[in-house]
Amino acid sequence: MRSFKNILVYIGVLSVFLLLMYLILQAGKTLEIGRNVIEPQLQSSYFTQFLQSLSTNLAHPVALILAQIVTIIIVSRIFGFLFGKIHQPTVIGEIIAGIALGPSLLGLIFPEFSSALFPEKSLDNLSLLSQVGLVLFMFMVGMELDLKVLKNKVKDAVVVSNAGILIPFTLGIGLAYFIYQHFAPEGVPFLSFGLFLGMAMSITAFPVLARIVQERGIHRTRLGALVITCAAVDDISAWCMLAAIIAIAKAGSFLSSVYTIILAVSYVIFMIKIVRPFLKRVGDLHASRENLSKPVVAIFLLTLIISSYTTEVIGIHALFGAFLAGTIMPENTKFRNIFIQKIEDVALVLLLPLFFVFTGLRTQIGLINDSYLWQVTGLIILVAIVGKFVGSAIASRVMGQNWRDSLTIGALMNTRGLMELVVLNIGYDLGILSPEVFSMMVIMALVTTFMTGPALDLIEKVFKKTLHPVSEELNRLRKFRIILSFGNPEMGTSLLRLANGLVKKQKENTTVTALHLCPNNVLHHYNLDEYEEESFAPVIRESKLINQKITTLFKASDSIDSDITEITNQGDFDLLLIGIGQSIFEGSLLGRILGYTTRIVNPDRLMQKMAGKEKLFGNTPFDDRTQSILSNTKVPVGIFVDKNTGSFNQIIAPLFSENDLSLIKYIKRFINNSDAQVTITDSFDLIRKNTEIRESIRAIEQEAPNHISWNNEIIIDEQFIQNFQLMVISAEGWKKLVDSRSTWLNNTPSILILRT
Repeated sequence: MRSFKNILVYIGVLSVFLLLMYLILQAGKTLEIGRNVIEPQLQSSYFTQFLQSLSTNLAHPVALILAQIVTIIIVSRIFGFLFGKIHQPTVIGEIIAGIALGPSLLGLIFPEFSSALFPEKSLDNLSLLSQVGLVLFMFMVGMELDLKVLKNKVKDAVVVSNAGILIPFTLGIGLAYFIYQHFAPEGVPFLSFGLFLGMAMSITAFPVLARIVQERGIHRTRLGALVITCAAVDDISAWCMLAAIIAIAKAGSFLSSVYTIILAVSYVIFMIKIVRPFLKRVGDLHASRENLSKPVVAIFLLTLIISSYTTEVIGIHALFGAFLAGTIMPENTKFRNIFIQKIEDVALVLLLPLFFVFTGLRTQIGLINDSYLWQVTGLIILVAIVGKFVGSAIASRVMGQNWRDSLTIGALMNTRGLMELVVLNIGYDLGILSPEVFSMMVIMALVTTFMTGPALDLIEKVFKKTLHPVSEELNRLRKFRIILSFGNPEMGTSLLRLANGLVKKQKENTTVTALHLCPNNVLHHYNLDEYEEESFAPVIRESKLINQKITTLFKASDSIDSDITEITNQGDFDLLLIGIGQSIFEGSLLGRILGYTTRIVNPDRLMQKMAGKEKLFGNTPFDDRTQSILSNTKVPVGIFVDKNTGSFNQIIAPLFSENDLSLIKYIKRFINNSDAQVTITDSFDLIRKNTEIRESIRAIEQEAPNHISWNNEIIIDEQFIQNFQLMVISAEGWKKLVDSRSTWLNNTPSILILRT
């Protein structure tokens, strides 16, 4: 009754005020007399007027830039995903997405649509936004440099890094000598053209290289540490050289640029000696997420903006100032990680793709329209590979590395990626690079980055030595091998206790490996060690407590379920244990509908369904990741649902089909290693009907009497199931159990679901 009264009051108030507005508007019409007010158009022109208004709104700068951003992000994510599936850095896909949206593809196929979406007058706005994204990105690159690592290993890396710069730099200048007359823009001196071409040949994409090293699991090796240090030294050296080259290019000669260089050096000293200690004090006081308030964030962002502004005014480009601001940030790892998380999504997902497309709009592959120009492009690619790949490899070999490691370093240092595009765009903006040379150099950047993965694979194949993180000790010994993969440390300790229950008394003949994979987008190379230590600390403590020796494996991953299956299959394990949440008990209609929706939009699952490997609306009690692991893993998989029931002394094992024979060997392991009491329920009278199952159970009874019992008349209910600490069941049996919607399912103990 009260709600009805409220509705009446609302309608009454609304009516009164609408009537009042109408009367005022009618009275206001009398004020138009004598003011030459234009009468509204006829009714038939209203729709035409609406269309004209809509067209004007679509062409408005704000609407246009928003449409461009939406298009760019969608296309970049699609291309990034596709290239990620062929084990290429996503940056390659994003760069190609930019080229595809430019005149080389979209402008060629749909010129009218391209000109409407990216009109010439809108490119300035796109350029400004992309520059903001670059400033934030370079700030992050500076923060990701671990200067402590450089101090400890710079002696080992400086020769390789300098050779990786000097050799390609020299070859780049030599290349400039041969192409200057035909390809240098009018009025550009050879000094500027040659220095910029040399710089473009020398650059290494430090962020892409660090990501590749993480993905291949070699960041913890001596080789990984060396190559990351080389790339870091290369990055610092290259950006200092680039600042000097920009100063020379703007001044016109070296002598004229001396004042700019002196001013730049003075500014660097000021940032290191005065600003850096101040920021360190602020960072030490605000190292936690709770203490990192908005005023504190404003201090660091102002430092970034002022630094970028200062270097732009000095004449060495805003990006150098952003890079410098990042390097002087407090070295506190936790602080850097929190701060990067605050800006990286906006920088990498929203703004940086704008730079790729802006570069693509400048890249006109159609300008390379004859065999001679393609020959020059091939020459540029050859010089780039010889200078960086061969130069770094030879320098590494001279410094005492074996050929395998030397070639690996060369392949990684040859990765150019986004950093190359930054240099090329600076050269293009300064008028040093012509559109033809710019397009050729972009192609070179793509080729040299794309070849990194295949080159590393070829090196591994030739030298027949895998970089897989599974230790050689595990591969030498043929034992019962368990690998447990966990996301959070609490589940890791539970899985370790479960594994220990299977091997406790047979430790000499077993190995247990704990695997932890972390999404790449939450990790940076500088905090890998700290993150790994924190993730494994509870598991290692538990291993000491229960006296279970373990081997730990850690990897930053772009596809966790794929890496779990790959590591398990290649490691030749006998059992994979994974954890799953208690959400598997939720089976409402809405939950199932949402589950199907999730699976349909998941690209990997969708591809499998389209290929006929999975039914589109297949009924499965597991989530997408678990189902993917079950589908692709070649060894038995144990899915553990932890209900915190403590030890596993009282076990129940329901049998549902003759295929459940494989459960018997795991039941036997629990009995032999944990002295477990096992009760087998046999509602379908399988033990009596199947001789093999019956004989396997009798063998256990003879070996461990009073530890196993079975009955085909037991009725499982809520009270009965509470007597146990663990249920061991097959994946097929679990599906039947879920489909039966048994009332006691929510009261089960911990569950081990085995797919053998």
